Amino acid sequence: MNASAGIAMKITAALSSTLMLACVKGLDGAIPVGEVIFFRSVLALVPLLIWLRFQGSVLDGIRTRNIRGHFVRGLAGTGGLYFSYLSLLYISLTDATAINYAAPLFTVLLAALLLREKVRHHRWVAVFTGFSGILVMLSGHLTLTRQANFSLSSSLGILLALMAALCTACALVQIRFLNGKEKPGAIAFWFAVTTALTSLVTLPGGWKMPHGNQLALLIGCGLLGGITQILMTLSLRYAEASLLAPFDYTTLIWSVAVGYVLLGNLPTSTTLIGAMLVVTGGLYSVLYERYRFRKAQAVNVTT
Repeated sequence: MNASAGIAMKITAALSSTLMLACVKGLDGAIPVGEVIFFRSVLALVPLLIWLRFQGSVLDGIRTRNIRGHFVRGLAGTGGLYFSYLSLLYISLTDATAINYAAPLFTVLLAALLLREKVRHHRWVAVFTGFSGILVMLSGHLTLTRQANFSLSSSLGILLALMAALCTACALVQIRFLNGKEKPGAIAFWFAVTTALTSLVTLPGGWKMPHGNQLALLIGCGLLGGITQILMTLSLRYAEASLLAPFDYTTLIWSVAVGYVLLGNLPTSTTLIGAMLVVTGGLYSVLYERYRFRKAQAVNVTT
């Protein structure tokens, strides 16, 4: 394995993912969310299919015997996209990115409730710390001032982002069933197909013909979504998942930079403090799991 290459790909995937969300934010609600998801899903197939072709056979890469499993994962992921994109109408890119870190925390809760997994104390510490950070972020928007309307709308954005994180957690739990049974290319392909098909349900509600910058942003959103999937998959070929996990949080750095350079926004102090608490909780859990894994390996070697 080439750990440096894996880390570089993971960080680049985080940048690509952030730029994808920046494209959605740049649309500023001018295009219906269902239409945005359709473009994101269909155009993501372009780089994905090209990559699968270079890997060998496209049909081998997307073949599956578990359409139902992919459909369930796709529905949960579709919900995550809808709520995430809607939240960007009300809150900043940095807020949305930081709240999305709640997804692994929700995964812990769902794993305990649905999968009956034994949750160790360090994970509960991470969950408590992470949700404390979200409450700090929420407090910055719930204060009733002369700008009460803004506070209420941004609070709605945070709640939508939390719903997105919950849907993402459901998708992550489903991916646990698919991993080891399905190829990464198949998981990415059927996710894109499911989200594209389900987004068509919103067509009767009225889609708009995109023009100029809107079309460019939609194309960018889709292509960047596909590139992100490829980079994340490739990173796992060069480094262990436990090593790469902490680098998921580089999206916070990218969101601050992209938000300032492209959107002209800087995060508030409550956003930064809350985000750091969420990141701390997540990193604590990831690093502790990595420590336990290495300790178990060392015991196996000596016995």
